[in-house]
Amino acid sequence: MGKPKPHLEFVGVDLQSGWETPPGYPPGFTQKILASDIDEQAKKGSRTRLLRIAPGAYSTEPFVHDHWEEVFLVQGDLVVGNDAQGRGGQSSQAFTYACRPPGVRHGPFTSRDGCLLYEIHYYETSGRQK
Repeated sequence: MGKPKPHLEFVGVDLQSGWETPPGYPPGFTQKILASDIDEQAKKGSRTRLLRIAPGAYSTEPFVHDHWEEVFLVQGDLVVGNDAQGRGGQSSQAFTYACRPPGVRHGPFTSRDGCLLYEIHYYETSGRQK
């Protein structure tokens, strides 16, 4: 694992720049990493990020990962379970929350009007109950 997450004390977050498409995500999905020491190979650490979905952008396959994920819909709409053309699914509006254990299939996702998600990804530590 790399360096530990830094101590950050209410630093400004520039929402206009610094966004990137996460590996394996379709166009229109962008992330801004706020803090991370996650090591997905060693299955340690955590990541805090913002994830944006542009209006009309959609994924076509469910996601599954080996870490915990907590998601808070800060702004806009999020549709879960759309088809391969981005249609259908169940819509949620801000302010809603999800907590997913490792191995849970979720998605595909779209957003009709665009959305902003606050996410925390983390691996279990040896001191926690499973």
